[in-house]
This record gives sequence, structure tokens and C-alpha cells, in this order.
Amino acid sequence: MNDIKTPPNSVEAERAVLGAILLDASTRTGDSVMDICLSEGVTAETFFDPRNRAVFSAMLAMNRASKPLDALTLMEDMRSAGTLEQVGGAGYVQSLIEQVATTANAGYYIDIIKKKHLRRRMIETASRVAEKSFDEGSYPDPQAVLGEAESSFLDIGNTSGGTLPWSQAVEDSFRRIDRMFSSNGQTFEGLSTGLTHLDEKLQGLKKSEMIVIAARPSVGKTSLAMNIAESVALGRDMNNIPVKCDGGKRHPVMIFSLEMPVEALTKRMLAGRAGINMWRLNRNLCPKREKENMTESLCAAVSELKDAPIYVDDSANLDIMDLRARARRAKRTHGIELIVIDYLQLCRCDEKSKQGRVLEVSAISQHIKSMAKELKIPVIVLSQLSRANEQRGDKYERPKLSDLRDSGAIEQDADVVFLLRRPSRNAQDPESGDETLAIIDVAKNRNGETGEVRVNFRRELTRFCDREIVRSGEPGPYPSEPPPESHEYAPDPLL
Repeated sequence: MNDIKTPPNSVEAERAVLGAILLDASTRTGDSVMDICLSEGVTAETFFDPRNRAVFSAMLAMNRASKPLDALTLMEDMRSAGTLEQVGGAGYVQSLIEQVATTANAGYYIDIIKKKHLRRRMIETASRVAEKSFDEGSYPDPQAVLGEAESSFLDIGNTSGGTLPWSQAVEDSFRRIDRMFSSNGQTFEGLSTGLTHLDEKLQGLKKSEMIVIAARPSVGKTSLAMNIAESVALGRDMNNIPVKCDGGKRHPVMIFSLEMPVEALTKRMLAGRAGINMWRLNRNLCPKREKENMTESLCAAVSELKDAPIYVDDSANLDIMDLRARARRAKRTHGIELIVIDYLQLCRCDEKSKQGRVLEVSAISQHIKSMAKELKIPVIVLSQLSRANEQRGDKYERPKLSDLRDSGAIEQDADVVFLLRRPSRNAQDPESGDETLAIIDVAKNRNGETGEVRVNFRRELTRFCDREIVRSGEPGPYPSEPPPESHEYAPDPLL
């Protein structure tokens, strides 16, 4: 029976690795054993025996200083540092060389000590989790402990990332560019938003990006995020046409709805897809002669949406660590390719909650950006805007990046920021008479161009769609100024 009190280790394999490093100095025929150790992520903590840990630390310091490394130079270096006698003197260092006859099996020895170290880390992590689980006073929320535990264990096993060979990075980038050239402009790097003009500006929602949709309350930021999520999940644009860039492929989407329950989200999505006025539907004001057609439209919408790869978590007041843990599980279980968080200010971070709201929101924002990088998928997060745009004397009340509520860290962490506004909500705006006009101001785009995108928004349907200007029967781009009265807008395809 194994002694459960002794952490897993193999002192013999540790000595063999150290001996192989020293022996390699005189018999090197290929990559050095030290280089293999470094490429495999071996550190001083990988060694269980304190003597071996001290010897490897000395070897590592010599390697970083580009000093020649063999038994004699190592002993001299450790003697100067006062650590040679602590490990057993020159005799111990010399015995390391006698441990191995060849460096051929060094990779095998390295693998042994790495696996033993992994087991020790798992035991240490489990012990910390057990202590926190017992300590209900300091850790009252078990979900937060669970999220931290899952994060810790995943960090132990996460060996991906690190340094990508430069040649591979260049080749990967070339392949992506070549695919774009081959598609004649019909594809781009990220996921389609379903809005043609927005896709042209962004080139899609790219992996590892944090995309912020910010607006004042009741402007339509939740509707925009849900429309994008629906488009990604169904592989269809806002006009219900298969997305060209990836052939209408469906992409799994995870929605964290901290504000609205899942029933409200699905009802809104069904009504919008069926083209039914939400206000009339909620009040049952539909004439009897229309109900049959509405029922038919709703059934068609149900048929389309029920099999969509959309997963909703409507837990309220989530701690950001718990949210990250749930996102990891969704990624692992369902292959999630897009996450939507509605909205950032409703998240909490218990770790920073006592340090003020600004620092708490900053920590939440940083965790969301880290989550996007860790899962390698785009994350859309909604955010409230402050009232600054209403108070600085701008009669058009156009929002700015500095209006992001609670913390400037949101602006800093985000890769893309949409500032959403509707001119019809401001009587002084020259375009206030256009009830359908919505403007998505791409105020920040780390990997592309910025500027305004004009779209249609049907408030009663909670639907966004492309906005085209028709001149002599030909669609054209939007001007920067309001169009002349003689120009007609193409009919909304959802009506």
C-alpha cells in the first residue's frame, strides 16, 4: 500500500535528470538536456528533494548567465553562493554524474518528474479547496469556492499557449490571408454579426476579443446582442439569409443573462423572428383574424429556434469567478464559440468588493478579457453608460468612450467598443424624426477601422437589420449626413 502521507516523487529520476545535464556538457550530440528541460517547463519546483531543487536552481542561474555548465563549474558556483555544503558537498554533485551512463533517456526521466510534480500540485490544490470548503465564515458562497477550484485545477492541466514558434505563426497568418484572397472578399476571420455593414467594418467577431456594447438604458443594447447571438447560432444574417462567409454554419452560443430571465429572452426572440409586435403580444391585443397567421409564424419561428445551439444561464448576481467556471464547462461540453454577458455592471467580484466599486468593476473587466483569451472565443459584454453625455452640453448627446460607467478599465481592456444610440430619443437631433434609425458607433476597434454604422431598429419587434439607401433603384452606402427627403429607404424585410 502506498504511503499517503508522502507526496508522489521519484528522487532517483530527479538525480538522473541532473546527472544527464552535467554529463551532457562533455557528450553533447544534439539539443542540450537543459534546453529540453526548459522547453518542457521544468522548474526548480518540479524537484521534490530540496537538494535537487537547490542544484537545479544553481544550474538554471548559470544557464541564464550563459556560463559554461559542468560538474566543476557548478561546484565552484555553488561554493561561491554558499549552497554547496547544504546539498552534501562536492561528493553529492559528483554522485549525480555517476547516476546515469548516457543522456539518451533524459527525456524519459524528465517525463517521470513532471508527472510526479503534477500529482503533488493536484494534492496541494485539493487541500486548499478542502480548507476553504470547511471555512464557511471566510468563504460563505460555495459557488465562488467551486469556481475558484475549477479554475485552479484547469490552470494545473493547461499546458497550451506559451511561445508559438515564429515560423508557425507566420505560416498560420499567411494561410488566413490566402483564404481571404481565395474567397474574393466573401469571407473574413471572425464570426458574422449578421449585419453586413458592421461586418465590413469589423471583419467579424474575432477569437479572443472582448466586444463591449454600451448604451443608456432602453436604447436596444440587449436586443442588438441577442440578434447577433441568434445570427451566429443559426448561421443566418438579419435578413434570414445564410451567412456567406462560412456557408451558413451554426456556431454554439452561451448567454449569461444576469438581468432578464430565460423566459423573457426566448419570448422576445420568438416574437422578433416571427415578426410579431411584442407590445401587442404581451397585452393580447391581436385581432382574432390575425391570430391564425401569427400562430403559423410563431410555429415556424419555434421550428427554427428550438434546435439552435443556444445555451442560456440566467443566474442573477453571478461572481465573475463562478461565471468563468461555467463558461469553461460550456466550452468543454458544448464547444461554445461565442459568449454574451448581459450585463457587466450586474456581475460581482467578491475578491475586490470591499475595495470600492471602481476596483471591483476593473477586476470584472480584466477577468472577462482573460476569459476571452483563455477560451479563444469572442466575448460580447453589455455595459451601461453614465449620464455624462446628457450633462456636458452636447445637444445631440452623442456618447463617448469616457462615458463607460464605473471604470476606465472597460475601455482599456476591450478590443472593440460599440456605442449605440437612437436619434429619435433626442428631440434636438436633426434625424429625430426617423423612428427606425439606430447608429452603432464603433468607437474602438483594436484590429480594424472605427466609425459609425447606420442600421434599422424595429422597436416593436426588438430587431436590428441592415439599412440601405435606394437611389434610382440601386442600393448604396450611407452618407455621413442625413439623406435628402427624396431618398427612400428600402422596406424592412421583417415587416
